Amino acid sequence: MEKTTLYLECYSGISGDMTVAALLDLGATEENLRKTLAQLPLTGYEVRIGRTQKSGLDACDFDVILEGDAHAEELGGHSHVHSHEHGTYIHTHEHRTWRDIEQMLDKADLKPRVLELSKQMFQIIADAEGKVHGRPAEAVHFHEVGAVDSIVDIVCAAACMEELGIDRVVVSDIWEGQGHVHCQHGILPVPVPAVLQIAAGHGLTLRQTEQQGEMVTPTGAAVAALSEGRKPERFTVKKIGLGAGKKVFPRANVLRAMLIEEAKEPEEKLWMLESNIDDCSGEVLGYTVERIMEAGARDAFFTPIYMKKNRPAYQLSVLCEEEQIQEMNAILFRETTTIGVRRYAVERDVLERRMEEVVTPFGAAEVKVCFLGNDKMRYPEYESVKRLAKEQGIAYREMYQIVLECANTKNK
Repeated sequence: MEKTTLYLECYSGISGDMTVAALLDLGATEENLRKTLAQLPLTGYEVRIGRTQKSGLDACDFDVILEGDAHAEELGGHSHVHSHEHGTYIHTHEHRTWRDIEQMLDKADLKPRVLELSKQMFQIIADAEGKVHGRPAEAVHFHEVGAVDSIVDIVCAAACMEELGIDRVVVSDIWEGQGHVHCQHGILPVPVPAVLQIAAGHGLTLRQTEQQGEMVTPTGAAVAALSEGRKPERFTVKKIGLGAGKKVFPRANVLRAMLIEEAKEPEEKLWMLESNIDDCSGEVLGYTVERIMEAGARDAFFTPIYMKKNRPAYQLSVLCEEEQIQEMNAILFRETTTIGVRRYAVERDVLERRMEEVVTPFGAAEVKVCFLGNDKMRYPEYESVKRLAKEQGIAYREMYQIVLECANTKNK
């Protein structure tokens, strides 16, 4: 069964709210999202979903609005300035540990896949924060990520992925800004330490831009860390979603999400090597083709051409696999007078086939059987026919018909 693959194109960074918005734009429903949030023991926030324009592009906008006093009552603790994915504001924090958050998620009545993804993303952040602060992951106190808005972002992203039936996530390079940002721990460089740790630990490729400021948040990096590799070289796009960020950059501040399907590769992908030769004898060219075929080329042939100064010549063409290119080039340069070989990739469709042995009145012979839908075509192998024809003193064309008739009779 074909897997549903989510491709995240992070050319303007990635954050939690951008991810949720992009997934909603892909087809995840607000109803399912709010139903999931109702299972969490969190208050003091409001979720708003709408549309906005980013550099002229229509995109989904997802935002978590914190409710001042209600938020402070929910979290308790001390007040300070907190910069996060939805903007800069002043509020209070309960210093939740990863263990506190894990217990909260376990107690909520979340779908198994939603719970799994939520815990996986938080574990990614906890591991990164633990390395940054020099303490075990389970003991990390989440100042930034433990806030209500980030819990909501992560659980909503997981709920949307589950609803869309996403089996696999792949990401592009992740574009990031530069400079510094203000946070709970002071002024930090961009990428912030947690993002850098996540990128290092999960093989994410960062590309720094000239943009001043943070384009990748820890929550966004945790989403990207779910990636199971890069997008396939050839794919078809089934659906597109745009999630709006909250910042204004020269490039559209959107996360583009796509549901993609890997395009089927042709049965065989080979390389064609070609050289035009006008100063080489027929004996040399014939010998060269023999050497090339002995070395394992799929095919080799000559085409009569005219070169500059109207000289009659031959184009020598060699069909081979990619790993054979250097060996074939070496033979061409060593055995002929050519000083250049051009090459290009070619694709070919090949019928399913197998070899069969048939018994004739004159001995056994090999026959190639090819399949085209429900049809079968049989072709006696040249070497088998030639051997029997020589042994019996019968014309090649007559022996060919004898072998073919035996093959067809055997399969009736």
